[in-house]
Formats: sequence, C-alpha cells, structure tokens
Amino acid sequence: MSPRGFGAARRQAYRRGHAAEFAALLLLAAKGYRALARRYRTPLGEIDLVLKRGDTIVFAEVKARPTLRDGMDSVTPAAERRIAGAAGIWLARHPRAAALTLRFDLVIVRPWRLPHHVPDAFRPGW
Repeated sequence: MSPRGFGAARRQAYRRGHAAEFAALLLLAAKGYRALARRYRTPLGEIDLVLKRGDTIVFAEVKARPTLRDGMDSVTPAAERRIAGAAGIWLARHPRAAALTLRFDLVIVRPWRLPHHVPDAFRPGW
C-alpha cells in the first residue's frame, strides 16, 4: 500500500510503521533469524514479518508504541486471530514449513530504545 493520498498523519504513521519493522528486522537478524517475508498480505490480514531460525518459523507482529505495556496491550484477541488466520494462509502456500516449530512473536519498538523482542507472545487456538 502506498502512502499516496493519505493525510499527513496517516503518512507519518505509515512511515513510522515501516521504520519500526526495519528496526525489528535488524534486531532479529542480529539474533540469527532470516527473513522469509515482510508485510505478507492475505485476505485475512497482514503479517509484519515471517522469519526462520533453525527449525522454527516465526510470525512476528511489530508494534511502534511509547511503552512496553502499550505494545503488549495493542495485540488484542482480534489481532491474534487475524495474525493466526494470515499465518494459516502462509503455511498453506508453504506446506513444508508446517512440519517445523511455529511461533508467534511480538517486537515492540519504542522511541530511542532498542526494540524489545517477546518470543512466543501468544498462541493461536488452532
């Protein structure tokens, strides 16, 4: 999605989201994760990052928030269902990955701080 046609506040939020995802990707790459997809769009929603490390596939949600608590609270049960549904579509298109360990992580990006990685932030009710 392009920020063209958005108002100034929406354009700024769009850029902030891209910057947060890039910061999260740098952190996770330094931890040994390899990006398989960024902003993976499906009819059910978007997955910010799909990564692999060893025999684990990680579906990561990235949140740019002022505090850790705000970041944790921003992933609602509805958001968890959306991410899990989108992950199901990704897995259907990558069937070999379904045999690996699957995990849903959260990365909270706060101003002037290193991103905070929360492994296994939630588990879908598949």
